[in-house]
Amino acid sequence: MHSTMTITIFIVILVLIFDFINGFHDTATAVATSITTRALTPKNAILICAIFNFIGAFTGTAVAKTVGDNIVSHNDIPQWVIIGVLLSAIIWNLITWYFGIPSSSSHALIGALVGGGIAYKSTLNVVNWYNLIHSVILWLFLSPIIGFVVGYIIMLLLNKILRPFKLHVVNKLFLKFQIVAGAFMALNHGGNDAQKSMGIITMALLSGNLIESFDVPVWVIVACALAMTLGTSLGGKKIIKTMGSGMAKLTPVNGFAAQTGAAVVILSATLFRAPVSTTHIISTTIMGVGASKRMKSVKWGIAKNIVWAWILTIPITAFIAAIIIFIGKVFL
Repeated sequence: MHSTMTITIFIVILVLIFDFINGFHDTATAVATSITTRALTPKNAILICAIFNFIGAFTGTAVAKTVGDNIVSHNDIPQWVIIGVLLSAIIWNLITWYFGIPSSSSHALIGALVGGGIAYKSTLNVVNWYNLIHSVILWLFLSPIIGFVVGYIIMLLLNKILRPFKLHVVNKLFLKFQIVAGAFMALNHGGNDAQKSMGIITMALLSGNLIESFDVPVWVIVACALAMTLGTSLGGKKIIKTMGSGMAKLTPVNGFAAQTGAAVVILSATLFRAPVSTTHIISTTIMGVGASKRMKSVKWGIAKNIVWAWILTIPITAFIAAIIIFIGKVFL
């Protein structure tokens, strides 16, 4: 029991590090447009994001159940495998952060979980493929497409509604609206992303027989919320640059449309218990907003590099996790 408790504490620390990096990495997804349109200073944008990320973490645990028990069961992997899974996701997050690539922390974690489970059990049957396909893979492809369409439609509607008004009046008004949209975006980011870390900690508690059923303890919710908030408060300047101005030139109206559209898509996914990528959704929503002007206004070269990061995240983190687990099986 003493050994199990020690390993569990180590896992909790690793998860909170992952959650911190997630918040650090994904701050850009919520604040980039607000900063680049100058609706908010970087300091104020990140502060608002941190506050609403924290609040969002307390809005539910259904996504945590999907990640922590519905893809690979806690009964099928011991705690040391969970450590390998976390190391894989953290490694990929740091690599993509270093190169300024807005990849998905969520899919990094899920890819690592799938790869680690298969490597440990030496069978594909360890994965609940139905849940993986319907709750993760389907949303991996659908959510960015929906984000693009929603961003495109919202921007078209706003252009039509705002046509009679002078540009400087519209910009001044939407600088204020963007603050609300950014807070709404951060709230839903916290509501979906923080739950993934909660799911992994709860999985570790179950694997170590420290709890009897998949009910996320309150202290886990608080710890994950705090870790993500702390990471968010430090931000990720490289990714903010890519997200905010790398893909399309944004005005305050554009920023409002992108953030509002993305927040609605993330909220919808959360209601379906799907662990989606905030990064994927806001990226394509920005593209949709840019494309509403004209397709050439989107910098498709940068967008293509981001799409490749989306496609490669799950297989690469699965591969990294598999290598770590294979090494672990030799020495443990």
